[in-house]
Amino acid sequence: MAPGTGDKPTVVLVHGAFADASAWSGVVERLRAAGHPVIAPANPLRGLQYDGAYIASVLRSIKGPIVLVGHSYGGSVINEAALGSANVKALVFAAGFLPAKGESAGELAAKYPGSTLGQTLRKVPFPLPGGGTGTDLYIKQDLFHKQFAADVPSSRATVMAATQRPVADTALTDKASGEAWKTIPSFDLIASDDKNIPAAAQRWMAKRANAVSVEVPSSHAAPVSHPEELTRLIERATGVASSSSPSLAATGREHTWMLVGLAAGTTALGAGLVTAMRRRRNAAASRLPEGL
Repeated sequence: MAPGTGDKPTVVLVHGAFADASAWSGVVERLRAAGHPVIAPANPLRGLQYDGAYIASVLRSIKGPIVLVGHSYGGSVINEAALGSANVKALVFAAGFLPAKGESAGELAAKYPGSTLGQTLRKVPFPLPGGGTGTDLYIKQDLFHKQFAADVPSSRATVMAATQRPVADTALTDKASGEAWKTIPSFDLIASDDKNIPAAAQRWMAKRANAVSVEVPSSHAAPVSHPEELTRLIERATGVASSSSPSLAATGREHTWMLVGLAAGTTALGAGLVTAMRRRRNAAASRLPEGL
């Protein structure tokens, strides 16, 4: 099924740092088995604005509604890409960042204690297109399993370590341009055993975004170790994206607005009925004979 040609929203899966699109294999298999069109593009990992613009260009090639999913730093990227993409109808974050305007992935990861990522990194210089030198970050291969994917079989983690995509160090300090999750229904899979982004930071971001949240006992590699739970959450998001009234199944903030509006309408209706009944009783009383 080509993306954007079926009745269901297209699911776009964006990987994060130290990973590649193969991390989504288990999720892709399950989504396609359920009939969802899926695409998992390569995230350049060169810088937040650049990466966001690249993913946004992929989104423009897709017809119809989109559910945009991001893992880890990919959460920052999908937030950036969704800011100017009207066909994105739901966002799903998997052990990922939900930045507000002016926030970086690095500062959000450091908001609560618990991340041990810094001490596992290997820095490698690379030439910049316009001249000068940048710095790529890798997780040291002998530390990758424990740091990134502790609940993934060691044979799989060894391959993941060897094939990891590095991230430019500046990408983790780049500031977000805005908050797409403020206006787009958001969902969040929280990894409680994450050593890259502390679970406390993930919970705080999910609460701030009023996201529909599910927590799993997972390492940072949640798309690999918990594809079933993540797929179920993505399918909940596709239900919102397919709805003609997405606000009914969107964030808690929108639920609250709907309930307040309903309560106000009910109160006004009740007041109108009471007034009408009083007028009828008064009219009837004026027609009754005196003394009754």
